[in-house]
Amino acid sequence: MGKTIFITGAGSGFGRGTAIGLAKNGHRVIAATELASQKTDLLQEVNDLELGVEVIKIDITNSLDLEQIEKYDFDVFVANAAINERGPLGEIPMDRFRALFEVNVFAGLETVQIAARKLVKKGSGKIVIMSSRSGIVATPYSGPYEATKHAIEAIAHVLQQELKGFGVQVATINPGSFHTGFNDRAADELWKWYDEEKNFTKKEDIKKEEEGLKDQFDPEGMIAKMVEVIPADHHKFRTVYPQQTVNEMKQEEKKWWDLDI
Repeated sequence: MGKTIFITGAGSGFGRGTAIGLAKNGHRVIAATELASQKTDLLQEVNDLELGVEVIKIDITNSLDLEQIEKYDFDVFVANAAINERGPLGEIPMDRFRALFEVNVFAGLETVQIAARKLVKKGSGKIVIMSSRSGIVATPYSGPYEATKHAIEAIAHVLQQELKGFGVQVATINPGSFHTGFNDRAADELWKWYDEEKNFTKKEDIKKEEEGLKDQFDPEGMIAKMVEVIPADHHKFRTVYPQQTVNEMKQEEKKWWDLDI
């Protein structure tokens, strides 16, 4: 039996691919895109495919847009919308750092609160929070985004404990590094403010870390995993894919227990 699934950030990347995949599997999908242009584009695709997807525009930082979530009844809410930014934490302009938290943490939690009220009232349902490998790992020049995802991990852990008594499940999905364009756009943003003459971080060190972006995974495997897990009634609290990323995250956590300074 199909479920009704509401997903934010469905205009691109994992959100878009997952919305289409869920609909192909017989679920009713409400796909929220940040931009009107994304809405038009996604509508065209789902209409061509004759899929049961309702596409709406929701910028999660816009209070009027957020009110639209209240109009829908759903079984699963997927808090997927996010932005990304790279840069050295010791030097990133604070307005850019704050903007990341505004979208990924504050606005993201606000959407989850709306969903939580609705699902608690029903006494059932699930909230899936898109975290990341970055919610666990700590790597140079990815700190701004990683800081937001570490915060999201704490939010998800606490909500899982607070909402289970109301019959509402909470889970995270933690993708590794995938070639959706999300990480590459974040790398480009850094060069808008970085200045070799003014910043103490060495350009060659940043460029060396960016080399890792050449080894990103094909997103289709992750999308298939999300399509499998999101509607499922029972699964692990944290879904990490692929196995290589599972190993990296576990090793990373152990490293900080063993590290001397």
